Amino acid sequence: MIDRSVTHATFTLERLYPATVARVFAAWADPEAKARWFSTPDADHELDFRVGGREVDRSHSDSGLSMTFESLYREIVPDERIVYTSMLHMGDDLATASLTTVAFCPADGGTRLVLTEQGTFLDGREEPSWRELGTGDWLDALGVELGAAGHE
Repeated sequence: MIDRSVTHATFTLERLYPATVARVFAAWADPEAKARWFSTPDADHELDFRVGGREVDRSHSDSGLSMTFESLYREIVPDERIVYTSMLHMGDDLATASLTTVAFCPADGGTRLVLTEQGTFLDGREEPSWRELGTGDWLDALGVELGAAGHE
């Protein structure tokens, strides 16, 4: 029997990066940099970073099911804020729809990033805790990317 449920959840994650706001923001805007910390080597990642632009990450689960994460950029205020809506499809089924805001603030010689996501999780295909954990993992990978970049 298919689980026909809807779960709403909101989470906020914060990270402090030892890099300028401009550098942290640029890691979101540059397609090659974003692919390194956001995607996986075997995925197909596209980024059109502008208001109205899309980001798409296509991959496969361990069971071989296709997964497509697609975002549409709604607002971009350079070095301050990014707002986007996203959908996660598992195969042909919509698993999650969400609204995310990413804020960038100068802090202690670096950048404080605050990400808030409001999600609608459908039919048990994805759990809010999985999304929060995965988002935290890629924010940690962003920290590695910033450290590996070798400037400032």
